[in-house]
Amino acid sequence: MSTPLEAKGLNVWRGKRQVLKDINATFAAGGWTCIVGPNGAGKTTLLKTLAGLLDSEGEVLLAGRPLSSFSAKERARHMAWLSQSDVSMDDLTVQDVVMLGRLPHQRWWQGATAQDHHVVNACLQAQNMLDWRHRNLGSLSGGERQRVLLARALAVVAPVLLMDEPVANADFPHQSAWLSTVRTHAQQGHTVVSVLHDLNLALCAQQLVVMDQGKAVMQSSADDPLLHACLQQVFGQHLRFHKLQDRWVVLPE
Repeated sequence: MSTPLEAKGLNVWRGKRQVLKDINATFAAGGWTCIVGPNGAGKTTLLKTLAGLLDSEGEVLLAGRPLSSFSAKERARHMAWLSQSDVSMDDLTVQDVVMLGRLPHQRWWQGATAQDHHVVNACLQAQNMLDWRHRNLGSLSGGERQRVLLARALAVVAPVLLMDEPVANADFPHQSAWLSTVRTHAQQGHTVVSVLHDLNLALCAQQLVVMDQGKAVMQSSADDPLLHACLQQVFGQHLRFHKLQDRWVVLPE
């Protein structure tokens, strides 16, 4: 698989405190990578740096080019971002929120095209949200909001999708639907990178990047016993890993 997104020697400071330390990681096309680690390990900071939202030393390469060489609109067409929440859109309807994902493809004088409406309708339908299209985002539950924000990110149709805790407020059926969506999106050739606290969900990804104290201490497949040992070390507890059909389940002892 090709490598459309890569971190090379990333260092990030908050004031005088270094929060990312010489991060090297690769994210393949057609694959889903999950960033995991204890609280304060630097997971979200890494994701934001990959998205170009934070100043850093080192380099982020997108499709082989330095991310810094992309204009803001060009970057927005190549990379979709899903944060944990966005209260600034509470007064917008669900349809309008999802349509925001099409802005990188629109000319300012043109407005939404027939293609934009087709993509938005397809995303609403895929997330079973057609009945909500005229509801305000602020009227939805936390899990429902996250589904709308996911639909907005998917509407970009970007090669790279970055997600920070995308199922933090979702119940089990919505987590299952999210997992199916992410797997399908990756199988279609996209690069998916997410931050998750839930290790059982994270182990459904093809690759994991394990963070600890600002460092990427390991990147490997979910099947790798060395990765399981690394997770036990960074979380400071003994974990039991069990393979059930096509996925791993982890339990504390």
